[in-house]
Amino acid sequence: MDHSAHPSGLLEASDVGSQKERVVTEEEWLEKWEMGNIGFHKEEGHPLLQKYLDVLLNGRSGLRIFFPLCGKAVEMKWLADMGHSVVGVEVSEQAVKDFFSEHSLPYCEEPVPEISGAKMFQSTSGNISLYCCSIYDLSSSIVGKFDGVWDRGALVAVNPCDRQRYASLMISLVEKNSSYLLVTVSYDPNKYKGPPFYVPESEIKSLFGNCCEIRCLEKVDDFSERHKQWGLDYFLEVLYLLKFVA
Repeated sequence: MDHSAHPSGLLEASDVGSQKERVVTEEEWLEKWEMGNIGFHKEEGHPLLQKYLDVLLNGRSGLRIFFPLCGKAVEMKWLADMGHSVVGVEVSEQAVKDFFSEHSLPYCEEPVPEISGAKMFQSTSGNISLYCCSIYDLSSSIVGKFDGVWDRGALVAVNPCDRQRYASLMISLVEKNSSYLLVTVSYDPNKYKGPPFYVPESEIKSLFGNCCEIRCLEKVDDFSERHKQWGLDYFLEVLYLLKFVA
């Protein structure tokens, strides 16, 4: 059966099974990094960002681009090298330090006065700033607003009960006329508890639809042996463009 033909909203919100109550703690995420259990990290960067980069940039240069729950995403270096200013947030200090060391980037580290215990790691070139803290501690008064967002492994990693809080924060961090590329995943949530969590298209519309235009750009069959081991028989990545209009 060709699951790539499935609409991403095939399983609606009422069908998300036991995932609705699922909670992954900050400690569990930190442990994943400590144990090297980071199958979600893409060493070569994400092909969908490469393919749709022009959609994100929309002919503009020198943008401020936000990477929520950034891990050590290699695309941050790629975009910074193109002249953009990159800001990320990540709870794992190890992930942040790994990013700089793996790209041989010198950096400085400083506290964030507005957030107790938070640190900001900035490349000495000044164009990559990574905040090590909970994303919910950020606000536009601390990090400013952004012209673009690359959300891959972020919304799908947020606990389902926190999605509205996450979406409200993201909306508050983007400029008018910004472009937000959002990657979700589609699979049978009754067969795997997540993360990554299944987010139906109907929920994306309810979270973001009041303030932006939403367009599904592509659905990609990303099924692998890893997903088979999770007990799944299909796994799609679904890319949306959220266009915030003035």
